[in-house]
Amino acid sequence: MKNMASVHEIRNSQRSCGTATILAIGTATPANCINQADYPDYYFRITNCGHMTHLKQKFKRMCEKSMIKKRYIHLTEEFLKENPNMCTDMAPSLDVRQDLTVVEVPKLGKEAAVEAIKEWGRPKSEITHLIFYTSCSVDMPGADYQLIKLLGLRPSVRRLMMYQQGCYAGGTVLRVAKDLAENNRGARILVVCSEITAVCFHGPSDTHLGALLGQALFGDGAAAMIIGADPDTSVERPIFQLVSAAQTLLPDSEGAVEGHLREAGLMVQLLKTLPGIISENIEKCLVEAMTPIGIDDWNSIFWVVHPGGWAILDKVEASLGLKEEKLQTTRHILTEYGNMWSTSVLFVLDEMRKKSLREGKATTGEGQEWGVLFGFGPGVTVETVVLHSIPVEAGH
Repeated sequence: MKNMASVHEIRNSQRSCGTATILAIGTATPANCINQADYPDYYFRITNCGHMTHLKQKFKRMCEKSMIKKRYIHLTEEFLKENPNMCTDMAPSLDVRQDLTVVEVPKLGKEAAVEAIKEWGRPKSEITHLIFYTSCSVDMPGADYQLIKLLGLRPSVRRLMMYQQGCYAGGTVLRVAKDLAENNRGARILVVCSEITAVCFHGPSDTHLGALLGQALFGDGAAAMIIGADPDTSVERPIFQLVSAAQTLLPDSEGAVEGHLREAGLMVQLLKTLPGIISENIEKCLVEAMTPIGIDDWNSIFWVVHPGGWAILDKVEASLGLKEEKLQTTRHILTEYGNMWSTSVLFVLDEMRKKSLREGKATTGEGQEWGVLFGFGPGVTVETVVLHSIPVEAGH
């Protein structure tokens, strides 16, 4: 009998040698762009609620305080006129929303994926794994299956479809991709987050004021990444290493962010206590993530934070004593795109490396070697990912 390999030897041969690394990023938005200053008038007109003047004034203040300039939203006036139940509070409309998102979520994801694959520069036949995340539709087979067909990927691509986690999932997909990349030698993982928030568009209501805030914040977008370990720097340009990843539930946060799927669509609840809950707990997450590295100066690292809302960013900045420029990129994405759920934090990551290039920084992390990515969402759940920035010369 020939000498047989041991399980230990087989296991070692399956693992990568290095750390999971982001090798490319792509983003996409729908063509339909709305100006935030004009949105209150449009929203109350399209929902036939112009008579609710007290709510309209409240909504105008919400839009103004959001600090958002514009958002990209797939829903058009023509579509809403053809489907009036979507504009009526609590009217059954889930079928219409599903029919829309099941088709459009993978399409928007494809646009971002094409950009990421183009930047990566290798044949799409070399993609071994696919992670697809959305909060906006549920179907079998899912958006992962549809994307394989839309892109023409190999049928043997190992895929994972993830649903209904909310805004923190931009960190979750990185955590899952890190494990896949480091435990599958040679793996090249296409990660896609695609959100079309038509699933939670509702007309104004006196009894769902928390949901009204979402109408002032949410936008649509998709982001894609190629992730793998042991990059071949002759053809691949590493951007960020994924050093560690963790998830935690914040204490006493139940009910602060929730989403419940009903016949009338996804009913989202956002409480005013959310900024305080996050800011009071974020330092513990930082300490747990950064102590093993020996970092305790929060201004010495770069920051990639989910742009959930201006008040959250203000509270986090104040509680940690962050310099104004630390959350500048996050604020920029919120201003230009709104809160795009899981995709937002990946837009921030993409903008950060582009900003570093424009400004001639030494690393993709705006000059800092180490950084942290935070995703916040229902639970309240926090995803914490420690990033190590690649020198610009090596990455580009």
